[in-house]
Amino acid sequence: MNVLVIGGGAAGMMAAINSAKQKNNVILIEKTSSLGNKIKITGKGRCNITFDGDIDDFESNITKNNKFMYSSFMGFSNKDTIEYFNSLGLKTKIERGGRIFPQSDRAEDVVNILKEELKKYGVEVRYNTYLQDFIIEDDTLKGVKTNFGNIFADKFILCTGGASYKNTGSSGEVFNILEKYGHNIIELRPGLIPLKSDDNICKRLQGLTLKNVSLKIYDSEKQIYNAFGEMLFAHFGITGPIVLSGSSIVNRLKDVEEKLKSGKIVAKIDLKPALEVKVLDKRIQRDFQKFTNKEFKNSLNELLPQKLIPIIIEKSGISPEKKVHQITKEERIYLVDCIKNLKIVINGFMPIDIAIITCGGVDVKQVSPKTMESKLIKNLFFAGEVLDVDALTGGFNLQIAFSTAIAASNN
Repeated sequence: MNVLVIGGGAAGMMAAINSAKQKNNVILIEKTSSLGNKIKITGKGRCNITFDGDIDDFESNITKNNKFMYSSFMGFSNKDTIEYFNSLGLKTKIERGGRIFPQSDRAEDVVNILKEELKKYGVEVRYNTYLQDFIIEDDTLKGVKTNFGNIFADKFILCTGGASYKNTGSSGEVFNILEKYGHNIIELRPGLIPLKSDDNICKRLQGLTLKNVSLKIYDSEKQIYNAFGEMLFAHFGITGPIVLSGSSIVNRLKDVEEKLKSGKIVAKIDLKPALEVKVLDKRIQRDFQKFTNKEFKNSLNELLPQKLIPIIIEKSGISPEKKVHQITKEERIYLVDCIKNLKIVINGFMPIDIAIITCGGVDVKQVSPKTMESKLIKNLFFAGEVLDVDALTGGFNLQIAFSTAIAASNN
């Protein structure tokens, strides 16, 4: 059987390898001059391959259409992913939050292993070749038009990604082609993207990384997200692992643009999540006793990062020059609240082009969850980010790519 795989990212390479293993003649076309471009930049260049956990962890971290992923995940799970790469000589390690990385901390090693497998199984790779249109007869895909002419095959696996990081090759034009032939495309939005804020706090704190903090995001008064981990302030707003995951919850909200404009989306940072309110109050009382004759501005050095102290002092409303022993109980309790609930009003997302993933894509109602074949066009299969399935940070999105690629290439 002749199989054409379109797109040389994580899903495309895995699909091509697995199809070639089954004695198919496989051609892989890639829009750019290299393979695995997006893999190389995942996990800050370290590549968070997958996660350590079970199917409940997988499903709970998928922000949309998690049930659609059940069959493909059971066919090729995170355990299978780890075993696969280990069998090819890539040693892995588990880090915070169950994230699986190569021991080498090199995403390039993951790409190189997949490239070696493509070569081993005789996959023909054609670079700088991109899809321009389908050739369809009787609702059956017979071939594709490319910038280098037509390519005909028996089966086609579409792994062209979403619309983020366009320089990696996933620029989103394929969705126009799919719409032309009847596929419903769910609106593309940035996923795992830094959040913008006009709050001056962010500019003043830019470059400050906070570890072991809690981030809650609210839609008006309703809490929609809660996570513990690491975040970073930037001149444009906030970013970091827990912020990126939160963004994929925010961008699923109805009328999100209007809510962002009207200031209804608010992030609250708990700077001391390990300490309950009463415990934190007692800690501050101990510090105040220690620095009883000092000015308030010099009493928080053992509690907070230096850069944060002026911000918290302003939020508390307590005069920086006020002697510690003059601070009232009411002022101290409000100070505790400021530390437990540092508020940042969110007013937008950074551009989709720098999003780690794309939310939206091919409507999964038009795709078989067992085979990944289109219900509208015979012989057309999907894998990876082109589908309207995405997850939070932690290796879940690459696992989606691998699981759907195996399902498509098996069928």
